[in-house]
Amino acid sequence: MAKTANPYTSKHLAGRMWRDYLRKHLPMIGVSMVLLMIEGSTLGALSWMLKPLFDKVFVQGESELIWWVGAAIFGLFLIRATTSVASRTVMTSVSLRTSSDMQTDLFRHMLRLDQHFYQANPPGALIERVQGDTAAVQNVWKIFISSTGRDAVSLISLFAVAVAIDPGWTLGAVIGAPLLILPVAMAQRYIRRKTRQMRESSSERATRLDEVFHGIAAVKLNGIEEYQAGRFSRLVNEVRVAQIKTTFISGLVPAMIDIITGLGFFVVLILGGQQILAGERSVGDFMSFFTAMALAFQPLRRLANSAGAWQTAAASLERIYRLFDTQPAITSPAQPAALPETTRIEFDDVHLHYGDKHVLRGLSFVAEPGQTTALVGPSGAGKTTVFNLLTRLVDPDSGRITLGGTPLNDLGLAELRQHFSTVSQDSALFDETIRENVLLGRQEVDPDHIQTALEAAHVTEFTDLLQNGINTGAGPRGSALSGGQRQRVAIARAVLRDAPILLLDEATSALDTVSEAKVAQALADLSQGRTTLVIAHRLSTVRNADKIVVVVEGQVVEQGTHDELLAKNGPYAGLCRMQLLD
Repeated sequence: MAKTANPYTSKHLAGRMWRDYLRKHLPMIGVSMVLLMIEGSTLGALSWMLKPLFDKVFVQGESELIWWVGAAIFGLFLIRATTSVASRTVMTSVSLRTSSDMQTDLFRHMLRLDQHFYQANPPGALIERVQGDTAAVQNVWKIFISSTGRDAVSLISLFAVAVAIDPGWTLGAVIGAPLLILPVAMAQRYIRRKTRQMRESSSERATRLDEVFHGIAAVKLNGIEEYQAGRFSRLVNEVRVAQIKTTFISGLVPAMIDIITGLGFFVVLILGGQQILAGERSVGDFMSFFTAMALAFQPLRRLANSAGAWQTAAASLERIYRLFDTQPAITSPAQPAALPETTRIEFDDVHLHYGDKHVLRGLSFVAEPGQTTALVGPSGAGKTTVFNLLTRLVDPDSGRITLGGTPLNDLGLAELRQHFSTVSQDSALFDETIRENVLLGRQEVDPDHIQTALEAAHVTEFTDLLQNGINTGAGPRGSALSGGQRQRVAIARAVLRDAPILLLDEATSALDTVSEAKVAQALADLSQGRTTLVIAHRLSTVRNADKIVVVVEGQVVEQGTHDELLAKNGPYAGLCRMQLLD
């Protein structure tokens, strides 16, 4: 069997980065490269100018040339300063645009991925991918292109001067260079591996912060501040140790270059010094050559550092492209079927696993159009999973789910989800105004429709008391509002959406009596004329449902109206007795 090529080698990653993000900026990169090449070539010109300065001016005494040589050297520095500022400005613009495009594309791609992906990847790790990894990639291209443009040209021009003066001296200066090949290759592999581990540790650190800050009340009430600080400290230390090791190995390469360069200077000093003393070469030759080699020292170090910087960035780039290569398991069909006219929902022998856990075991029931169907049962029975399956956040392992007789898999995802309005126990609100949380990005909505939705959900009862009304900020995750207020905003969102199917998941379970009464009335009004599915632990909230489906361990054990199920004296009747409900 042919061996599959690794798509995440440095060559592949650089190629993808070029095609996806850098090629579109080719004109700006070209301008920057020209400026960098001009800047780099000034070093070679500077070292060459030292030969006439020493031979003609200092040795032969041609004093009139000192003005011309001095002016030429000043001009070189002026050109170098101008091109340096211009090239850095252009490259910073390219690197920032590239990073912005990558972050946006990565975020957009992640939004397309299905629920399984988000169950396997905690929010902190995903935030680190979008922010930390793209930031690590951002600067390396500015460094890498600067090195190849300025430093590579500097080295070429400087070595050209050195060879022109004396090829033998040049060979002596670089005699130890082959000794660097193996250590540099080993160092780069080590840096790539350690950086990958460091990025993973950074993801774990971000996840820990996300969990603690969102659960800060539990941390304080249980007095585990020091415990959590200790866990975070261990993660920080892992990153610190890995970074120190990476920095040490990265520093070894320039250090080895220093040693090899020192060896080269020693050889040239012995050879050149003897030739000058013998009158075979001039002092100008030696000074020009020695200056060229000395000036080559810093570009050579920067090129070595850029190779290490690339390996650091490659580890992040690999993580980014692995995420880009993750494809959603749930997609729309190539040719979606038309949405059915009826909203009859049917589950037929549906099975589903979450990992090793068998969540649904042959679940079957029907929700008739225009009626309210309640799903009740103990926690973990699979009730919320039914909603996830209906909206295709997950797909079943086997069985059949239809809407109006059409399998859900035959419908377009966007069109299917437009058929549902959802109000859950923990309705997601964003750090925007109340109005924006109701609209959820919808544009050009009639203000009268917005007002109607707000009144129907009893939102105006509290927004009228706020200084900025519906333009008041809801806070992160709706933290500026009470639980009942958040639920009413979510209901207003559902009213404005005006979808034919309503999904209510424990919509009133976490509310006080007063808030529950207002939210329950708003939900009752919203349910009128819609196919409604309700999940509830409080059986008093579903006793008037047209059908009650009792789910235990992923199976329907009985179904019927409240009175019918009480008469059967089965699991539902047992639940009612536990809640003292007649």
